[in-house]
Amino acid sequence: MIIFKYAEALARYIQQQKHAGKQIGFVPTMGALHNGHIALIDRSKKDTDLTVCSIFVNPTQFNNPVDYQKYPNTIEQDIMKLEAAGCDMLFLPSIAEMYPNGTNNLEQYDLGYLETLLEGKYRPGHFQGVCQVMNRLLTMVQAHKLFMGQKDYQQCMVVSRLLQLMQSTTELVTCPTLREADGLAMSSRNLRLSPEERQKATTIFKCLALIKEAYNQHIAWPVIKEKAVQLLAAAGFRIDYVELADANTLEPADTTTGNKVPRVALIAAFLNDVRLIDNMLV
Repeated sequence: MIIFKYAEALARYIQQQKHAGKQIGFVPTMGALHNGHIALIDRSKKDTDLTVCSIFVNPTQFNNPVDYQKYPNTIEQDIMKLEAAGCDMLFLPSIAEMYPNGTNNLEQYDLGYLETLLEGKYRPGHFQGVCQVMNRLLTMVQAHKLFMGQKDYQQCMVVSRLLQLMQSTTELVTCPTLREADGLAMSSRNLRLSPEERQKATTIFKCLALIKEAYNQHIAWPVIKEKAVQLLAAAGFRIDYVELADANTLEPADTTTGNKVPRVALIAAFLNDVRLIDNMLV
């Protein structure tokens, strides 16, 4: 695996490979890699000739500075995991490399209503930060395919919108969420959970499974939602949202019957100071 710290050298190497007819796959991460990330690497290796992974904890997408400071850093283990997975290139830029003019007064993107609901509502500015870093990464890497996980459902929709705004030819491939044996969605933030919190964290998956089952039994959404909220609260969660949405647009879809539009249930909640998100198609 070749490690690049500078975009110019990375771009030069990738252009050489593209001229040789190679298809480039890209997996952007913030490190603290787990099997969910490795599954994205595996998918990229299957679908393309060469895989680039980036590790960069992007400061502009954290609306909580403490959350940024506490984000796990496991770079040595990450490099070992990527090498074991057969990743071809690792892009490991500094903040100065990504934002040479600093992180103030950065460009803004027209994300429409996506910025006003769910994650957009509870993390103001977060998706602007995602777009700021992804625009830079996509421009630097110029991949044929971009691989992201469904766990960040809304983020995938935002990046899809960004690709349109950029008029990019990169294809977004959204891959299924990988879960632990007990259902917990794999996440770098899980490293911050105590053993007791880790056990309680499975309540989110249990709630999503409950929502799916009840929805398919045509139980009214307000009844389903109240039950899910009670379960989360009993486990000690502080809830941001428990919502049912149109799976294609993320617009609220709180009626249970009479509509064939695919739905997605989404949950975001805190266990002490660790915020967890998950979703499930119902």
